[in-house]
Amino acid sequence: MDLTKYFQSFISYLEAQDFNREPKNLYEPVDYILQLGGKRLRPLLTLIACDVVSNSYEKALPAAMAVETFHNFTLVHDDIMDEAPLRRGKETVHAKWDVNTGILSGDAMLILAYQYFENYEPIVFQKLAKLFSKTALEVCDGQQLDVDFETRNDVTIPEYIKMITLKTSVLVAAALKMGAIVAEASEEQANGLYNFGLNLGIAFQLQDDYLDTFGNPETFGKQIGGDIIENKKTFLYLKCLELANDVDKEKLKYFYNQKLEDNSTKISEVTRIFEQNEIPALTQNLIQEYTNKSFEDLKKLNISESAKESLISFGKNLMTRKV
Repeated sequence: MDLTKYFQSFISYLEAQDFNREPKNLYEPVDYILQLGGKRLRPLLTLIACDVVSNSYEKALPAAMAVETFHNFTLVHDDIMDEAPLRRGKETVHAKWDVNTGILSGDAMLILAYQYFENYEPIVFQKLAKLFSKTALEVCDGQQLDVDFETRNDVTIPEYIKMITLKTSVLVAAALKMGAIVAEASEEQANGLYNFGLNLGIAFQLQDDYLDTFGNPETFGKQIGGDIIENKKTFLYLKCLELANDVDKEKLKYFYNQKLEDNSTKISEVTRIFEQNEIPALTQNLIQEYTNKSFEDLKKLNISESAKESLISFGKNLMTRKV
Protein backbone atom coordinates (compact mmCIF):
# COMPACT_ATOMS: atom_id res chain seq x y z
CA MET A 1 0.00 0.00 0.00
CA ASP A 2 1.73 3.13 -1.28
CA LEU A 3 0.19 6.10 0.53
CA THR A 4 2.34 8.56 -1.41
CA LYS A 5 0.90 7.20 -4.66
CA TYR A 6 -2.69 7.63 -3.43
CA PHE A 7 -1.95 11.10 -2.06
CA GLN A 8 -0.24 12.36 -5.22
CA SER A 9 -2.97 10.92 -7.46
CA PHE A 10 -5.65 12.61 -5.40
CA ILE A 11 -3.83 15.95 -5.35
CA SER A 12 -3.40 15.78 -9.13
CA TYR A 13 -7.12 15.08 -9.52
CA LEU A 14 -7.98 17.91 -7.11
CA GLU A 15 -5.74 20.39 -8.93
CA ALA A 16 -7.35 19.45 -12.24
CA GLN A 17 -10.74 20.66 -10.96
CA ASP A 18 -11.72 24.02 -12.44
CA PHE A 19 -13.20 26.39 -9.89
CA ASN A 20 -12.35 29.44 -11.99
CA ARG A 21 -16.02 30.24 -12.45
CA GLU A 22 -18.37 33.16 -12.05
CA PRO A 23 -19.35 34.59 -9.65
CA LYS A 24 -15.79 34.62 -8.29
CA ASN A 25 -16.90 35.41 -4.74
CA LEU A 26 -18.76 32.09 -4.67
CA TYR A 27 -16.07 29.82 -6.15
CA GLU A 28 -12.82 31.42 -4.95
CA PRO A 29 -13.55 30.41 -1.33
CA VAL A 30 -14.28 26.85 -2.54
CA ASP A 31 -10.92 26.68 -4.28
CA TYR A 32 -9.22 28.32 -1.27
CA ILE A 33 -10.42 25.83 1.35
CA LEU A 34 -9.81 22.80 -0.89
CA GLN A 35 -6.25 23.96 -1.61
CA LEU A 36 -5.41 24.67 2.04
CA GLY A 37 -4.03 21.18 2.49
CA GLY A 38 -4.79 19.02 5.47
CA LYS A 39 -4.33 15.30 6.01
CA ARG A 40 -6.68 14.29 3.13
CA LEU A 41 -7.57 11.33 5.36
CA ARG A 42 -11.04 10.68 3.98
CA PRO A 43 -10.25 10.68 0.24
CA LEU A 44 -7.18 8.53 0.90
CA LEU A 45 -9.38 6.00 2.67
CA THR A 46 -11.74 5.92 -0.31
CA LEU A 47 -8.83 5.16 -2.65
CA ILE A 48 -7.34 2.59 -0.25
CA ALA A 49 -10.65 0.72 0.13
CA CYS A 50 -11.12 0.56 -3.63
CA ASP A 51 -7.57 -0.71 -4.08
CA VAL A 52 -7.69 -3.44 -1.41
CA VAL A 53 -10.88 -4.84 -2.96
CA SER A 54 -10.11 -4.47 -6.69
CA ASN A 55 -6.36 -3.77 -7.00
CA SER A 56 -7.26 -0.54 -8.76
CA TYR A 57 -7.92 2.83 -7.16
CA GLU A 58 -8.11 5.38 -9.99
CA LYS A 59 -11.82 4.78 -10.59
CA ALA A 60 -12.49 5.91 -7.01
CA LEU A 61 -11.01 9.40 -7.56
CA PRO A 62 -14.39 11.12 -8.21
CA ALA A 63 -15.89 9.50 -5.07
CA ALA A 64 -12.80 10.57 -3.09
CA MET A 65 -13.26 14.12 -4.38
CA ALA A 66 -16.91 14.06 -3.30
CA VAL A 67 -15.90 13.02 0.21
CA GLU A 68 -13.21 15.71 0.47
CA THR A 69 -15.51 18.42 -0.91
CA PHE A 70 -18.25 17.51 1.56
CA HIS A 71 -15.78 17.35 4.47
CA ASN A 72 -14.47 20.83 3.64
CA PHE A 73 -18.03 22.15 3.36
CA THR A 74 -18.62 21.00 6.95
CA LEU A 75 -15.40 22.72 8.05
CA VAL A 76 -16.41 26.05 6.48
CA HIS A 77 -19.76 26.02 8.30
CA ASP A 78 -18.25 24.61 11.51
CA ASP A 79 -15.70 27.45 11.59
CA ILE A 80 -18.51 30.00 11.24
CA MET A 81 -20.42 28.43 14.13
CA ASP A 82 -17.28 28.31 16.30
CA GLU A 83 -16.11 31.79 15.19
CA ALA A 84 -12.74 30.13 14.55
CA PRO A 85 -9.99 32.39 13.16
CA LEU A 86 -7.68 29.65 11.84
CA ARG A 87 -7.97 26.48 9.77
CA ARG A 88 -4.79 24.57 8.88
CA GLY A 89 -2.76 27.55 10.04
CA LYS A 90 -4.49 29.97 7.62
CA GLU A 91 -7.46 32.31 7.83
CA THR A 92 -10.83 30.58 7.83
CA VAL A 93 -13.14 31.32 4.89
CA HIS A 94 -15.49 33.57 6.87
CA ALA A 95 -12.51 35.50 8.30
CA LYS A 96 -10.91 35.99 4.87
CA TRP A 97 -14.19 36.92 3.15
CA ASP A 98 -17.27 37.23 5.38
CA VAL A 99 -19.89 35.06 7.06
CA ASN A 100 -22.44 35.28 4.24
CA THR A 101 -19.83 34.21 1.68
CA GLY A 102 -18.84 31.30 3.94
CA ILE A 103 -22.45 30.11 4.20
CA LEU A 104 -23.16 30.33 0.46
CA SER A 105 -19.83 28.86 -0.68
CA GLY A 106 -20.33 26.02 1.77
CA ASP A 107 -23.78 25.36 0.32
CA ALA A 108 -22.27 25.24 -3.16
CA MET A 109 -19.68 22.71 -1.99
CA LEU A 110 -22.39 20.36 -0.75
CA ILE A 111 -24.01 20.41 -4.21
CA LEU A 112 -20.64 20.05 -5.97
CA ALA A 113 -19.92 16.97 -3.85
CA TYR A 114 -23.01 15.20 -5.19
CA GLN A 115 -22.09 16.07 -8.77
CA TYR A 116 -18.96 13.89 -8.60
CA PHE A 117 -21.17 10.79 -8.35
CA GLU A 118 -22.35 11.53 -11.90
CA ASN A 119 -19.08 9.91 -13.06
CA TYR A 120 -20.48 6.46 -12.21
CA GLU A 121 -22.98 4.04 -13.70
CA PRO A 122 -26.56 4.34 -12.36
CA ILE A 123 -26.38 1.40 -9.90
CA VAL A 124 -23.10 2.64 -8.37
CA PHE A 125 -24.38 6.23 -8.41
CA GLN A 126 -27.50 5.16 -6.51
CA LYS A 127 -25.53 3.27 -3.84
CA LEU A 128 -23.08 6.14 -3.38
CA ALA A 129 -25.80 8.79 -3.19
CA LYS A 130 -27.87 6.74 -0.73
CA LEU A 131 -24.91 6.25 1.62
CA PHE A 132 -23.82 9.87 1.17
CA SER A 133 -27.26 11.29 2.02
CA LYS A 134 -27.52 9.11 5.13
CA THR A 135 -24.03 10.15 6.22
CA ALA A 136 -24.57 13.87 5.53
CA LEU A 137 -27.70 13.90 7.68
CA GLU A 138 -25.90 12.04 10.47
CA VAL A 139 -23.11 14.66 10.38
CA CYS A 140 -25.77 17.37 10.81
CA ASP A 141 -27.24 15.40 13.75
CA GLY A 142 -23.79 15.25 15.33
CA GLN A 143 -23.14 18.95 14.78
CA GLN A 144 -26.46 19.86 16.44
CA LEU A 145 -25.65 17.64 19.44
CA ASP A 146 -22.26 19.37 19.68
CA VAL A 147 -23.98 22.75 19.75
CA ASP A 148 -26.54 21.53 22.31
CA PHE A 149 -23.80 20.22 24.60
CA GLU A 150 -22.28 23.70 24.93
CA THR A 151 -25.21 24.86 27.07
CA ARG A 152 -25.87 21.56 28.88
CA ASN A 153 -24.26 20.68 32.20
CA ASP A 154 -25.37 17.05 32.30
CA VAL A 155 -23.60 15.60 29.24
CA THR A 156 -22.34 12.02 29.75
CA ILE A 157 -19.34 10.33 28.19
CA PRO A 158 -21.57 7.85 26.24
CA GLU A 159 -23.50 10.84 24.84
CA TYR A 160 -20.23 12.44 23.83
CA ILE A 161 -19.05 9.28 22.06
CA LYS A 162 -22.38 9.16 20.21
CA MET A 163 -21.94 12.80 19.15
CA ILE A 164 -18.42 12.35 17.75
CA THR A 165 -19.52 9.12 16.05
CA LEU A 166 -22.13 11.12 14.15
CA LYS A 167 -20.17 14.32 13.62
CA THR A 168 -16.86 12.79 12.58
CA SER A 169 -16.70 9.01 12.53
CA VAL A 170 -19.55 8.20 10.14
CA LEU A 171 -17.82 10.17 7.36
CA VAL A 172 -14.56 8.28 7.90
CA ALA A 173 -16.54 5.02 7.73
CA ALA A 174 -18.52 6.14 4.67
CA ALA A 175 -15.30 7.17 2.87
CA LEU A 176 -14.08 3.56 3.13
CA LYS A 177 -17.43 2.07 2.14
CA MET A 178 -17.64 4.37 -0.90
CA GLY A 179 -14.32 3.02 -2.12
CA ALA A 180 -15.68 -0.49 -1.66
CA ILE A 181 -18.88 0.39 -3.55
CA VAL A 182 -16.89 1.77 -6.50
CA ALA A 183 -14.84 -1.46 -6.48
CA GLU A 184 -18.13 -3.42 -6.57
CA ALA A 185 -17.23 -5.20 -3.32
CA SER A 186 -19.54 -7.68 -1.64
CA GLU A 187 -21.95 -6.32 0.98
CA GLU A 188 -19.90 -8.09 3.64
CA GLN A 189 -16.64 -6.43 2.52
CA ALA A 190 -18.25 -3.00 2.23
CA ASN A 191 -19.85 -3.21 5.68
CA GLY A 192 -16.65 -4.62 7.21
CA LEU A 193 -14.65 -1.66 5.93
CA TYR A 194 -17.38 0.67 7.22
CA ASN A 195 -17.14 -0.83 10.73
CA PHE A 196 -13.35 -0.55 10.67
CA GLY A 197 -13.70 3.13 9.77
CA LEU A 198 -16.35 3.78 12.42
CA ASN A 199 -14.08 2.82 15.34
CA LEU A 200 -11.03 4.36 13.68
CA GLY A 201 -12.99 7.59 13.26
CA ILE A 202 -13.85 7.71 16.97
CA ALA A 203 -10.16 7.22 17.85
CA PHE A 204 -9.26 9.90 15.29
CA GLN A 205 -11.63 12.47 16.85
CA LEU A 206 -10.44 11.69 20.37
CA GLN A 207 -6.88 12.30 19.15
CA ASP A 208 -8.06 15.60 17.64
CA ASP A 209 -9.58 16.57 21.00
CA TYR A 210 -6.33 15.68 22.74
CA LEU A 211 -4.26 17.74 20.27
CA ASP A 212 -6.64 20.69 20.61
CA THR A 213 -5.41 21.14 24.19
CA PHE A 214 -2.03 19.39 24.24
CA GLY A 215 -0.86 19.74 20.63
CA ASN A 216 1.91 21.91 19.22
CA PRO A 217 0.40 25.14 17.81
CA GLU A 218 3.06 25.18 15.06
CA THR A 219 2.03 21.77 13.71
CA PHE A 220 -1.63 21.46 14.76
CA GLY A 221 -2.83 24.19 12.39
CA LYS A 222 -5.68 25.33 14.59
CA GLN A 223 -5.89 27.53 17.65
CA ILE A 224 -4.69 25.56 20.69
CA GLY A 225 -7.37 25.58 23.38
CA GLY A 226 -10.18 26.21 20.89
CA ASP A 227 -12.40 23.59 22.52
CA ILE A 228 -11.83 25.16 25.93
CA ILE A 229 -12.66 28.63 24.59
CA GLU A 230 -15.88 27.28 23.03
CA ASN A 231 -16.83 25.33 26.19
CA LYS A 232 -16.87 22.06 24.24
CA LYS A 233 -17.79 19.13 26.48
CA THR A 234 -15.06 16.84 25.17
CA PHE A 235 -13.97 13.56 26.74
CA LEU A 236 -11.15 15.48 28.46
CA TYR A 237 -13.61 17.76 30.25
CA LEU A 238 -16.17 15.05 31.06
CA LYS A 239 -13.57 12.61 32.42
CA CYS A 240 -12.01 15.37 34.50
CA LEU A 241 -15.40 16.15 36.06
CA GLU A 242 -15.61 12.48 37.08
CA LEU A 243 -12.18 12.44 38.73
CA ALA A 244 -11.43 15.94 40.01
CA ASN A 245 -11.83 17.09 43.59
CA ASP A 246 -14.64 19.51 44.45
CA VAL A 247 -12.45 22.61 44.11
CA ASP A 248 -11.27 21.67 40.60
CA LYS A 249 -14.79 20.65 39.58
CA GLU A 250 -16.15 24.04 40.55
CA LYS A 251 -13.32 25.79 38.70
CA LEU A 252 -14.00 23.73 35.57
CA LYS A 253 -17.74 24.42 35.70
CA TYR A 254 -17.06 28.12 36.26
CA PHE A 255 -14.73 28.40 33.27
CA TYR A 256 -17.04 26.36 31.03
CA ASN A 257 -19.88 28.79 31.71
CA GLN A 258 -17.85 31.79 30.54
CA LYS A 259 -17.39 33.48 27.19
CA LEU A 260 -14.39 35.75 27.65
CA GLU A 261 -12.52 38.33 25.57
CA ASP A 262 -9.14 37.17 26.89
CA ASN A 263 -9.01 33.39 27.22
CA SER A 264 -5.34 32.94 28.19
CA THR A 265 -6.08 32.36 31.91
CA LYS A 266 -9.01 30.10 31.11
CA ILE A 267 -6.91 27.90 28.81
CA SER A 268 -3.95 27.68 31.17
CA GLU A 269 -6.09 26.91 34.24
CA VAL A 270 -8.23 24.27 32.54
CA THR A 271 -5.11 22.67 31.04
CA ARG A 272 -3.50 22.57 34.48
CA ILE A 273 -6.57 20.88 35.98
CA PHE A 274 -6.57 18.31 33.14
CA GLU A 275 -2.91 17.52 33.73
CA GLN A 276 -3.37 17.30 37.49
CA ASN A 277 -6.05 14.64 36.99
CA GLU A 278 -4.02 12.61 34.46
CA ILE A 279 -6.47 13.36 31.66
CA PRO A 280 -3.81 13.24 28.89
CA ALA A 281 -2.91 9.63 29.73
CA LEU A 282 -6.55 8.57 30.14
CA THR A 283 -7.43 10.10 26.77
CA GLN A 284 -4.54 8.28 25.11
CA ASN A 285 -5.77 5.01 26.68
CA LEU A 286 -9.25 5.50 25.20
CA ILE A 287 -7.76 6.36 21.79
CA GLN A 288 -5.85 3.07 21.93
CA GLU A 289 -9.01 1.19 22.94
CA TYR A 290 -10.98 2.38 19.89
CA THR A 291 -7.99 1.86 17.61
CA ASN A 292 -7.77 -1.75 18.81
CA LYS A 293 -11.52 -2.18 18.19
CA SER A 294 -11.04 -1.02 14.61
CA PHE A 295 -8.25 -3.57 14.16
CA GLU A 296 -10.51 -6.34 15.48
CA ASP A 297 -13.12 -5.39 12.85
CA LEU A 298 -10.37 -5.53 10.24
CA LYS A 299 -9.25 -9.03 11.20
CA LYS A 300 -12.74 -10.39 10.35
CA LEU A 301 -12.62 -8.87 6.88
CA ASN A 302 -12.27 -10.96 3.73
CA ILE A 303 -9.29 -9.14 2.20
CA SER A 304 -5.63 -10.12 1.83
CA GLU A 305 -3.40 -10.32 4.91
CA SER A 306 -1.00 -7.79 3.40
CA ALA A 307 -3.90 -5.33 2.94
CA LYS A 308 -4.93 -5.85 6.58
CA GLU A 309 -1.36 -5.25 7.76
CA SER A 310 -1.17 -2.06 5.69
CA LEU A 311 -4.47 -0.76 7.10
CA ILE A 312 -3.30 -1.53 10.65
CA SER A 313 -0.07 0.37 9.99
CA PHE A 314 -2.10 3.28 8.59
CA GLY A 315 -4.29 3.30 11.72
CA LYS A 316 -1.30 3.28 14.06
CA ASN A 317 0.32 6.19 12.24
CA LEU A 318 -2.94 8.10 12.41
CA MET A 319 -3.10 7.78 16.19
CA THR A 320 0.45 8.99 16.78
CA ARG A 321 0.07 12.07 14.58
CA LYS A 322 0.87 15.59 15.79
CA VAL A 323 -1.31 17.43 13.28
